[in-house]
Amino acid sequence: MQIGNDIAHAAELIRDGELVAFPTETVYGLGADAFNPEAVAKIFQLKERPAFDPLIVHVSNLDQVKELSKHQDDRISLLADRFWPGPLTIVVEKSEKVSDIVTSGLNTVGIRMPDHTLALQLISEARTPIAAPSANKFGRISPTKAWHVANQLKEVPYILDGGQTSVGIESSVIRLHEDGFVMLRPGAISSAQISEIIPESKISEDDQKLHSPGLIKSHYSPQKPLYIGEIDLDEADLSNAGLIAWGKPGYANRFKKVEYLSPEKRPEEAAIHLFSALHNMEASDVDFIVADPVPEEGIGIAVMDRLRKAAYRHRKTNQ
Repeated sequence: MQIGNDIAHAAELIRDGELVAFPTETVYGLGADAFNPEAVAKIFQLKERPAFDPLIVHVSNLDQVKELSKHQDDRISLLADRFWPGPLTIVVEKSEKVSDIVTSGLNTVGIRMPDHTLALQLISEARTPIAAPSANKFGRISPTKAWHVANQLKEVPYILDGGQTSVGIESSVIRLHEDGFVMLRPGAISSAQISEIIPESKISEDDQKLHSPGLIKSHYSPQKPLYIGEIDLDEADLSNAGLIAWGKPGYANRFKKVEYLSPEKRPEEAAIHLFSALHNMEASDVDFIVADPVPEEGIGIAVMDRLRKAAYRHRKTNQ
């Protein structure tokens, strides 16, 4: 494994059918040539990712969108004008050039243009769209720094180091319908913002399929128990517990370790720090983690979506 900033070397690896981890504004991705099925298969193998979970394809220009899409949809251009480069993935019918391994056999593909200089340079120099899920073991905490990738994926040939990601949680994912769009996964861009461009439609039975990554109930999980609002702070022994705090709670001094999502209670700051807080807790010697809930407004909806999935395996209601 190498970590560096050599775009030319990273692009050559992609063209040669190898994997490269690279930064986006959301999280680090584990990328391969989207038109090389053998290279894409390496993503599933390295991540230990189930074959039913589709990948998002990253582009650097709208001509690449035309290669990936079965139909030319003017709404993509309208959305791109407003939100790309940026944390929005658009699910459309795929072209015949897109292998079934990328889409897990579905007839749709998720496409986005990342808002990160290194990511866009890599895609441009590789001269191909890049299929890339988050650069972590399947179901584990998503990476927002290069060392997060290195800690989980020691076999990846090269990691482009772009520092801390600026958004911190995965992209919003929408699926286009004839009469509008459906939000499949919440992120930094809200349904209300998208509704200013195209109308929101009702979720169909087909939308219940996994047309997007990140839809499984248990995801983004640390290797230690994580609880949200299910611990009685007055009764529990917190001397060897960690707290992921919202604001500056007065009970923080009862915990062995504290990670602050946003001392000033800013949801955007909480999104940036969420996965780093989980990584730091996982690397610490605490026995379990307690997370304060974040108000579910704006990007706070996406933060709570990630927290609930990270805590799902340990919820008392599941026991």
